[in-house]
Amino acid sequence: MATMVGITSHTSSLLAPNACNNSLVSSSGTLPAFCTLHHPRLLPALRIASLPRHHFASCGGSVVTRASLRMSAVESAAPPAAAFTQEGFEAFLVNLQSSICDEAAAADGSGKVFGFDKWQRGEDASNGYGITRVLEGGDLLEKAAANVSIVRGHLSEARAKAMSARGRGVDAGASYFAGALSLVFHPCSPYVPTFRSDIRYFAVEGCQGWFGGGADLTPCYLFEEDARRFHTFYKSICDKYSSNLYEQSKAACDAYFYIPARKEHRGTGGIFFDDLESFQKNGDHIEKEPVTDAVFSFVKDVAEGFMPSYLPIANLRRTLAYGEAERQWQLLRRGRYLEFNLLYDRGVKFGLDGGRIESIMVSAPPLVAWKYDIVPEAGSREAELLKILQKPRSWT
Repeated sequence: MATMVGITSHTSSLLAPNACNNSLVSSSGTLPAFCTLHHPRLLPALRIASLPRHHFASCGGSVVTRASLRMSAVESAAPPAAAFTQEGFEAFLVNLQSSICDEAAAADGSGKVFGFDKWQRGEDASNGYGITRVLEGGDLLEKAAANVSIVRGHLSEARAKAMSARGRGVDAGASYFAGALSLVFHPCSPYVPTFRSDIRYFAVEGCQGWFGGGADLTPCYLFEEDARRFHTFYKSICDKYSSNLYEQSKAACDAYFYIPARKEHRGTGGIFFDDLESFQKNGDHIEKEPVTDAVFSFVKDVAEGFMPSYLPIANLRRTLAYGEAERQWQLLRRGRYLEFNLLYDRGVKFGLDGGRIESIMVSAPPLVAWKYDIVPEAGSREAELLKILQKPRSWT
């Protein structure tokens, strides 16, 4: 086994102290929609086929391929949905960001609070804004970021062409709305997993809007009961809406958060969904109108579950004693986390080319390490983790 000697870098020297991770329309890096909203090449270019697609609705006069979940009328158990509006979604994001920051800061217990950085997109305030909130140097959270982005604008000819090539059928000049909330929590203890989550919505004038989002864990040390607890939590939410939603969303999460060069998945997963427009009730095999309100209800349930799904696990593991060897392993695993973001996350890759760098890199860990040819000892807890990362398993 190689010795634990290598490069450990402070964010101040290697990474931006405020950062982000990426995608709105497609990618799912740690702070997804944030970077997408601030780079002109992201909106049309990114997409993940996480859910079944079928010809569904017209947009700008052409048939488009959209994602939905099909279920029989009997299977549908979705709760009553509140009416969806873009203004209501914006308010929901801002309010939830505030409550999450308050709850996370209280759980941290250090007295540190999330900073508040509100910025404007361009010179015209009507084009949108963002709120970046970061806590650093806490007792539970070494670095935590919560971002909101709200963007309104008009599609350029290049964007419209790219989206039309993907089947969206939109016209240049069409107005669009994009909104997202993204979180990434890097804990102090190597026994507490890193948490990433987001929700996002994108709509073009004359087209049905679509949602994306997810939540996942990246542990440095495997506690199977934590993975089961986390997955069971989100399965219970998914099952309220469709009997196959969890399985599809878990598979999409496993597929996306993969590091091909390492032949490892980034963590123990969770759920991930994109391009989600409706839950179809087609027991008679006839397509129905999209039900945005029902999907918004699902997205709200997911988002309101971010802290209840994570903080109990974090509080359970935060007091476990650890030494320098465990800390070094944590820094190495954070290196993998950053490798994924910079090498494979679609939003980050595009966003680094001219995007708002502080927004793009806010998801980066505060400290990381890379060391040559590290091979965990057979039978060790480190080796146990790698087995799971190389071959994802069911947790429910």
